[in-house]
Amino acid sequence: MLKLTKGNFLARANVWTVAKGTYEKGLTYAYRDRKTKKRVFRSLWIQRINAACRQYGLTYSEFMGKANAAHIGLNRKALADLAMNNPQAFEAVVKTVK
Repeated sequence: MLKLTKGNFLARANVWTVAKGTYEKGLTYAYRDRKTKKRVFRSLWIQRINAACRQYGLTYSEFMGKANAAHIGLNRKALADLAMNNPQAFEAVVKTVK
């Protein structure tokens, strides 16, 4: 148990009863935040796509509605990556959607 809490501050690392509580609490945070991570990244991707779409006169919801109607097979993660790292490719997707 004490090896697992190595790196914690003061008693959290070297007192058995405190370290045990710290470790168990850390496991609950890890479980919770694996779920939270998915929500956070999805909202980040949506913000990036929205910012990129606004340059072409579309809102996020309009763009996604038209992209689904046009059977564009790219998910939000891929679209956000295109918007950030390859604006020309994202522009081509927007033109296809319009």
